[in-house]
Amino acid sequence: MAMQIEDYALIGDCHTGAMVGRDGSIDWLCLPRFDSASTFGALLGDTDHGRWLLAPEHGVVSTSRRYIENTFVLVTRWVTDTGEVEVTDLMPFGDRRADLVRRVVGVSGSVDMTQELRIRFGYAAALPWIRQVPQEHNFAIVAVAGPDSVIIRGPKLTADGHRHVSHFTVHAGETVDITMTWYPSHRQPPPAPDVSAGITRTVDWWQDWISSYVTSPYYDDEVRRSLLVLRALTHEDTGGIAAAATTSLPEQFGGMRNWDYRYVWLRDASLTLNVLLNHRFAEAAKGWRGWLLRAIAGDPADVQIMYGLAGERMLMELELTTLPGYRGASPVRVGNAAYKQYQGDVFGEVMVALQAARELGVEETEFSWPLQRALMSFVEKNWQRPDNGIWEIRGPQRHFTHSRAMLWAAFDCAISAVTDYGLDGPLERWTKIRDRIHDEIEEHGFDKDRGTYTQYYGSHGVDASLLQLAQIGYLKPTDPRMLGTVAAIEADLLHDGLLLRYRSESGVDGLPAGEHPFLACSFWLAEQYARSGRLDDAHELMDRLVGFANDVGLLSEEYDVAGRRQVGNTPQAFSHLALVRAADALSYAHDPNADSSQRLRGPLPPAQTEPAATS
Repeated sequence: MAMQIEDYALIGDCHTGAMVGRDGSIDWLCLPRFDSASTFGALLGDTDHGRWLLAPEHGVVSTSRRYIENTFVLVTRWVTDTGEVEVTDLMPFGDRRADLVRRVVGVSGSVDMTQELRIRFGYAAALPWIRQVPQEHNFAIVAVAGPDSVIIRGPKLTADGHRHVSHFTVHAGETVDITMTWYPSHRQPPPAPDVSAGITRTVDWWQDWISSYVTSPYYDDEVRRSLLVLRALTHEDTGGIAAAATTSLPEQFGGMRNWDYRYVWLRDASLTLNVLLNHRFAEAAKGWRGWLLRAIAGDPADVQIMYGLAGERMLMELELTTLPGYRGASPVRVGNAAYKQYQGDVFGEVMVALQAARELGVEETEFSWPLQRALMSFVEKNWQRPDNGIWEIRGPQRHFTHSRAMLWAAFDCAISAVTDYGLDGPLERWTKIRDRIHDEIEEHGFDKDRGTYTQYYGSHGVDASLLQLAQIGYLKPTDPRMLGTVAAIEADLLHDGLLLRYRSESGVDGLPAGEHPFLACSFWLAEQYARSGRLDDAHELMDRLVGFANDVGLLSEEYDVAGRRQVGNTPQAFSHLALVRAADALSYAHDPNADSSQRLRGPLPPAQTEPAATS
């Protein structure tokens, strides 16, 4: 059975990522991309569904692990009855290969190690043909099934049923390197990687990438790790930003809310880009803008809310029978039917992100503004449509207030591009539509009796996404309407001190009721507290939220407070980008003259130490 979600750490090469358990078992790895079929799938089943265990054979006294500073190079140290040993796990960056390296180093005494390898290609559908191949200085086996092949080099492996095992002893000062390389099965195996050079190159690359980061006065370690997570989920070649590294980790244990997040949502990618831009990673804008141009090229009417890592459009949702699910939570899904949905809010998120790029001096190209003009032409014709909303509601389409506000933001950014940056566009027409949307929201999306914006037109319930109204500058964080909305959200959606997205028992999403608090929503609340002057509340909530990260700083999608465990796909870009925004808001609230990387859209009030009034 798979461990708890927080027991896994990510290693990756900005093409894919492996989930390494605290016990030394790699239980999830898709090769060669995040959205490829799994080679190790025990995370969604058991050991028979594929894993790679490397750990002391017996006598473990304690285990600790860490990333080498500012990298995704994982070092796990075991103390045993007979000695200490470290295993360094990484996916080398920059070698243009799908390599996985596991270096074992004896620290003191001697430690008997065990290795168990179970390769299961195709989401555990294919048991590979495995053969030994001659090597000049090392033992190697090749596993082949269909289009996939891997070569494993290291200590001799012996077949034991459908697994391969080895046992070896590491003494103090000794090093044992084990590597695995994926390659297309119709080609010859590539040469062995240079492990030492790969470790050095990978450490240097990660540390160089983060070197432009300016230290945050609040939650610096958490912000730094979150930015690294966002980069790890960004594909090196395409610029596509995956929402998470996993699929089908449940939002409700034993339930059916299991979705594939290994794709690029326009919303999540736009919000990620905004955060990276706020922290001076301007190059991210160019890569993502290029991805966007390629993905939505053609008729704007064909724009999707999500794509594959390279802009693939067909993401057909399938339920797998080869994987039973995380601790029995089924179905296991690959693909995501939400790609067919219409979600009006994504246009606002895209335009806000591209506006942020302009503000940071990222120049428009001959294609980038025409791309935005094309998007706006589609929005002009479709802004009145009901949609599925930010949470991909699988129930009836509605006029979700958050979506309407994001459409307002799309026009607001387009207007700014014309008035502030001299770009061409139908200023008068865009202004009229923007103002019409605003008036409509105030008339149909605001409950005057309760003093709050509502989840959708005509409803009385609220939605945590309404916290973004202040983030996009629709109104100030201290506006009485915003404070009333916050009060209603606190009253209706706080669960064990954390925010639910909405009340699932309302039936609005067309699924059985029940899910755990969504971490990004609680970070939005902390940001709102900071931006409205409730600094004590902001810090109290932030202190609790960052405490839900695992021992290496990773957050999943949701958190089970009663069970004290992470829930949902991991590591989740949405959670980490919301963490960064909340920390930035606190930094700015304490010092409005702080470094410009802490800027946020819309004005902030003077810092306060006492909670602001909520009515």
